[in-house]
Amino acid sequence: MRPLGSITRGTTNPNRLRRVDNWIAATLGGVLRRARDPLVVDLGYGASPITAIELHARLGVPVVGLEIDPARVAAAKPYETAGLRFRLGGFELAGLRPTVVRAFNVLRQYGEQDVPAAWSAMTASGAWLVEGTCDELGRLAAWVLVAPAGAPRTLTLAARLANLDQPGTIAERLPKALIHHNVPGERIHALLRDLDAGWRAAAPLSVFGPRQRWRAAVESARTAGWPVLDRPARWRLGEVTVPYAAVAP
Repeated sequence: MRPLGSITRGTTNPNRLRRVDNWIAATLGGVLRRARDPLVVDLGYGASPITAIELHARLGVPVVGLEIDPARVAAAKPYETAGLRFRLGGFELAGLRPTVVRAFNVLRQYGEQDVPAAWSAMTASGAWLVEGTCDELGRLAAWVLVAPAGAPRTLTLAARLANLDQPGTIAERLPKALIHHNVPGERIHALLRDLDAGWRAAAPLSVFGPRQRWRAAVESARTAGWPVLDRPARWRLGEVTVPYAAVAP
């Protein structure tokens, strides 16, 4: 089967995807535990296999790293273990039937018009997809949870709060489906605007640390009518999750 997709830049760093990995463990852990043969695919792991290695260690289930570049697959082969493999593959997932697919910093190089087809291809066999973007060090990230058959369910924004100037900074790392819609009149722009307003209003709480300020900003957005799905235990990690329908273009 010929791999579907294009070679990515391949940039990666250790711990770059720690935030999304921990979210997958917390949010999709039940899905993985209920699966008869749980399998997670790390699609487009890049020039180094480190993010796939870390994903396997964090989830404790079999992981297959897929790359469309044969040279990257060959370079990763020495890192294989009983529960970690590397194969040539793209959006067709090399014919695998995983439980969960993580595809980070992959669709950023594609056109927005290509996103629905990519989501559908990666979830066609029944997988849950976590698709998103982060900066080089993983301090800013945003991702969409896509259900089997390609329907987006949620959007999560995440940041290392100690380095965050304001929530709107996460806009530069929005997934491809949303990044071009951060303009007045669009719902994703309104969400970031309201988080920024709450962040500014909570400036006096900075003396207690950025977690308290972030929590106040999320509470403010919820009071403004945003259907926040997660709870303070996740907010303290620098996250907020809303239904995708609330921000969809």
